[in-house]
Amino acid sequence: MPPMAKIYDDIPRLLSLVDRLPLVRVAVWGDFILDEYITGTTRRISREAPVMIISYNRREFSLGGAGNAAQNLAALGIEVEAVGVVGADEGGREIRRLLSDAGVSHRFLHAEKGFATPLKTRILAGEENTKKQQILRIDRDGQVPETKSLRTALRSSLVETAASCDALLVSDYHYRTVDEAGFGKIRKAFQAAGRPVTVDSRFRLLQFKGATVATPNEPEVESQMKRSLESGTAATVEAGRAFLRRLQSPALLITRGSKGMALFEKGKPPFLLPVHGSTDIVDVTGAGDTVIAVLTAALAAGASFREAARLSNCAGGLVVMKKGTAVVRSQELKQAICGRP
Repeated sequence: MPPMAKIYDDIPRLLSLVDRLPLVRVAVWGDFILDEYITGTTRRISREAPVMIISYNRREFSLGGAGNAAQNLAALGIEVEAVGVVGADEGGREIRRLLSDAGVSHRFLHAEKGFATPLKTRILAGEENTKKQQILRIDRDGQVPETKSLRTALRSSLVETAASCDALLVSDYHYRTVDEAGFGKIRKAFQAAGRPVTVDSRFRLLQFKGATVATPNEPEVESQMKRSLESGTAATVEAGRAFLRRLQSPALLITRGSKGMALFEKGKPPFLLPVHGSTDIVDVTGAGDTVIAVLTAALAAGASFREAARLSNCAGGLVVMKKGTAVVRSQELKQAICGRP
C-alpha cells in the first residue's frame, strides 16, 4: 500500500505557488448553473396535505457548476474567462451579475433564446431562532441546444481563450455545453502550447480522454468503472490505475471525502493525501469545484501534479467547513499550508 503524503513538506515552495496564482489567466468552459436558496420558518402541518407550512423569510442566489469554479479562481486573484451558455432569461441575467460581482469576465457567456438557465432551488426551513435545514431541492434541468450557430460561437470563443489563457478548466454537469468533438480540438490547442487542461465531469469523464488531469470523486469512479470501492484504499488504488489507463491522461486525482485524495501519475506510484483539517464536515456543496479550481491554477503557475494536489487538498478541506457554495482565498490557503487555523 502506498504511504500517506506528508502534507506540509516544502512549505516555502507551496507558499510561493500561492503567490504566483494571480499571475495566471484561466478559461472556464462548462455548465453555468444558478443556485437558489429560499429560507423560511416552519409553522404547522397543513390541513390540505401532510406537509409543513413554511413562512417565507428570504431568497438568495449563488453560482453553481462552472460558475462556482470560476468564482473560486477569481477569489485567488486569478483573471478568469467564462465560456458557456445561459438562457436569455432572469436566471441568465442573475448569473452574469454574480460573475461580475466576483470579478469574472463573461464576454464569452452566450445567451440562448429558448434555453432555460439551469436552476437548482433549495428550500431551507426550521423553527424560529434555530439553524435552517434543507428540506427539499427542485432542479430545473435542460440540455444546451445542438445548433450550428451556437456551437460555432462557442468554438470561436474557445479559440480566442486558447491564445490568451494559461489553462483550461472544463466543468461538465451533463447539460451538454461541452461537446466531445469541440473538446478534442480545443484540448490539443491548449496542450500544444504547454497549457494544462483539467476536467471535472459528472457522468461522462471517459469521453474526454487526453486531459492533463481529471478530478472524479469515488462514486463517479465506481459508476464509470462499474466496480465497488467499498473495500477501502486498496480498491481505490486498483481502480485509479485502471481509470488512468482508460483516460489516457498524464494524471488523475480522485477525491475521497473524509479519506482525503489519491493522485495517480503515469509511471509513478500512487500519492495518497489524508484529509486536510477536521473530518466533521459542514457542507460538501461545491467542494469539487474548489478542488479543480485550485488544482488548475497551481498547474498553470508551474506546480507539479503533487504540489497542485497538496494545494487543492488544503483548499478542499477549508471549503467543506463553510456553508453552501463557498470560496477559499489566498490568505486562508497560506494559513492552511502552514498548519494554522
